Parts: sequence; C-alpha cells; structure tokens
Amino acid sequence: MRSLNRKFRGLDYATDVLGFAYGQAASGDIRELGEVVVSPQAAISQAESWRTSPEAEMRRLIVHGVLHLLGYDHETDNGEMLDFQRRLLRRRAVVRCGPLLPGAACR
Repeated sequence: MRSLNRKFRGLDYATDVLGFAYGQAASGDIRELGEVVVSPQAAISQAESWRTSPEAEMRRLIVHGVLHLLGYDHETDNGEMLDFQRRLLRRRAVVRCGPLLPGAACR
C-alpha cells in the first residue's frame, strides 16, 4: 500500500484504502467506476484498535473507497462523505459475507 500510495498519490506512507477511478465508462449498460484496493493488514490493525471485527472494518474501508470513486472527498466536503458512509453502514447496505480471517463465518 505504501508503494501504491507513493506511486499514484506522491505520499510516502502506507494507507488503508485506495480508489482508482476508470477514465471511461465500460461498453454497454454496465458502468465500471474503478478499483478499490484495501490493506487487510490495516483492516485487522484498525479493527483491534477500535474494538470491532476485521470484517466490519473491511466493509467500512470498501464503502469508503467506493464513495471516493463516486466523487466524494472527505478532505473538502465538511463531513458529508463520512456522514453518508456512517448512514450506509448503519443500514447494512453492504452484504455481510466474505470473511477476512480464516475460520470466520459469513453473517
């Protein structure tokens, strides 16, 4: 993540999530926004720090990355993106599956 952050953002430190927007819409009716890259190590570490599950932290990071792909920017929007992110996660707008840790069950 540090290497990607340095290469694409010019910031020489590891980060937890990066979004890479595609420049052109995909062909047909499907619109591809881009790619979200999440650091599982950061998700696990942050989950421990915030006393939540790694799966919950991974969901938060994925939603965060997708919102960036949609054009939201928490550094300039006076809290709108992070408020929207909290509302989406509270509504469980994300499928709760795909365990991050071996042996964890989907809910």
